[in-house]
Amino acid sequence: MNSTNILWVYIALLVAGGLMGLIKAGSKVSLIASVLLAIPLAAVALGHLPIQVAWVEIGFIGILFLFRYVKSRKPMPAIPMIVASAIVLTLLLIRAR
Repeated sequence: MNSTNILWVYIALLVAGGLMGLIKAGSKVSLIASVLLAIPLAAVALGHLPIQVAWVEIGFIGILFLFRYVKSRKPMPAIPMIVASAIVLTLLLIRAR
């Protein structure tokens, strides 16, 4: 699986999570935030931005959800996003070698 495919899967999960937040909790902010975070990742996947942008953003998302988990102690959606971010970031860094 190449970096572009990895990014598209992560983007899909990110937006799906925002949509779930809207459906389950009525959180429009969740959907808006997920779409806004997906835009630069899509630009990277399309080749308009360098891969380093994705590294920074995915790291930021993972840390953001780590802080949310520490603050709230609610495992959803924090734990899945932390794990997904760590896996995707690791795969992207391995692909960069």
